[in-house]
Amino acid sequence: MPASVLPAAAAQKSARTSRVLVVDDHPGFRLGVVEMLHDIEGFEVCGEAADSASAMDSFRDLQPDLVVMDISLPGRDGIEVTKMMLAERPLTSVLVLTMHDELFYGLRALKAGAYGYLRKDDTLSQLADAIRHTASRIHYVSPKLLAHLVTKLSHTATVEPEGKQGIQGLSDREMEVFHWLAKGLGTRQIAMQLGLSVKTIETHRAHIKSKLRMPTSESIVQLAREWHELDEQSCALAHAGNAHEER
Repeated sequence: MPASVLPAAAAQKSARTSRVLVVDDHPGFRLGVVEMLHDIEGFEVCGEAADSASAMDSFRDLQPDLVVMDISLPGRDGIEVTKMMLAERPLTSVLVLTMHDELFYGLRALKAGAYGYLRKDDTLSQLADAIRHTASRIHYVSPKLLAHLVTKLSHTATVEPEGKQGIQGLSDREMEVFHWLAKGLGTRQIAMQLGLSVKTIETHRAHIKSKLRMPTSESIVQLAREWHELDEQSCALAHAGNAHEER
């Protein structure tokens, strides 16, 4: 999907205005973020993208000051795209805005260079604060992730939710392969999706099998599907809770 760029006249800005690129594959949610940004003084949306390839094209063409990034994107995931963007322009600020569980992805996003991590079901005031903080290169994370990070710093032992220790030990690339296994893709399909060789994907699968101590390749796929279902249930519960609060 090509980048959606504002007209040149609308792109003129004062020296204090931050240009924002919004990356999300859901048009309705992306529109909501764009409209909210229009109401925040000092920010303007310079472009939109719905997948990893168009996100990188837009990033290079528009050179935004701030990127609002989802994790689940067609092509590479948002954490990998964040790494790619910051490798090219390290002073760009990135706010990850997603429905995914903070305990799976929050610390990965921060390690990738993002300055903020927020869930889509957090409040609009939190999102506005996150945008302002992230644009100023001040870290801003969701309350749940902040509590988790404080807990980890307060204990000598690593504190993780039961059953998630092994998955948390995967590298970002291994996590990406694990994600596509959960979607039902085979080795060749994942290789095409990520632009890597089949041999490289096989190596990642072997590392995943070793780290998760799984006996067979089939058991890895089964675990990936179960993990994906749990993550989807978490997102659905968050949506339901948010809808209930609005009633």
